[in-house]
Amino acid sequence: MDYKDYYQVLGVEKTATKDQIKKAYRKLARQHHPDVNPGNEEAERKFKEANEAQEVLSDDEKRRKYDQLGADWQRYQQTGGARGGQSQGGGFDWSQYAQGGGAGGGEDPFGGADFSDFFSSMFGGVGGQGGGRPRTGQDYQAELELSLEDAYQGGPRTLTVNGKNLRLTIQPGAEDGQVIRLRDQGGPGRSGGPAGSLYITLRIRPDARYSRTGHDLTMDVPIDMYTTLLGGEKTVETLSGAVKITIKPETPNGTRLRLRGKGFPVYRQPGQFGDLYLRLSLTLPQHLTDEEKTLFRQLAALRQ
Repeated sequence: MDYKDYYQVLGVEKTATKDQIKKAYRKLARQHHPDVNPGNEEAERKFKEANEAQEVLSDDEKRRKYDQLGADWQRYQQTGGARGGQSQGGGFDWSQYAQGGGAGGGEDPFGGADFSDFFSSMFGGVGGQGGGRPRTGQDYQAELELSLEDAYQGGPRTLTVNGKNLRLTIQPGAEDGQVIRLRDQGGPGRSGGPAGSLYITLRIRPDARYSRTGHDLTMDVPIDMYTTLLGGEKTVETLSGAVKITIKPETPNGTRLRLRGKGFPVYRQPGQFGDLYLRLSLTLPQHLTDEEKTLFRQLAALRQ
């Protein structure tokens, strides 16, 4: 039975806080989740290792016991890995650490289906093996991709996690990287404990028309030379519908116009919106005719 370095698995120091452990676990869980890596046995192995490491290091009692064992593990190996009682070779008493997986007779007490032999021998496996106090089930991680319009409008969405279809409602104004928690949709509890939670990270695809800064949006609006010089009106499509804007005569190229309340909804604050900024971009006529070139030369001469 090999020793498991749970700190190394998560890539954290032995002095890591619970928040640092949780952050490292979530990163690895997203990277190696079976839904992201279908059929990849190596990713599945790393996903299980991360789950196991988080199970131990996020629990004060398990972590204390694991840290205590770490100092004695070398003696355990030197004694040949005696499983029960006190070894004659080095005086290492494994029984003070081992829970016993509930096996009896000639069965291997180090067995375990979901966790490693090392974990099962120390903590009695999962699903109530070896008794113990009720424990909350494992938290799961998932991602949900949305378009900018989806995030603007909100509404119901269906997400499949571990073969289970889950329905959730996205509130208008959701942000990229925002995490939504669904209680009791994680792993099953142990020894009668509650199920874990499902943490869904929202990923909003970039939009070719708009750039977003907080609740505000910016978009480029092409304006022809004649409207720029003489003024006029132009219809602009926004996320909330068409808006007609007025262009003043001789408007400089790059001018920014502000449309109040036409930006992104403020999350969980109904009726509140950011602003939409229109950046006017001059477009020049192409493929001029001989007559048009003559007229432009006349205009240029008048300006000299």
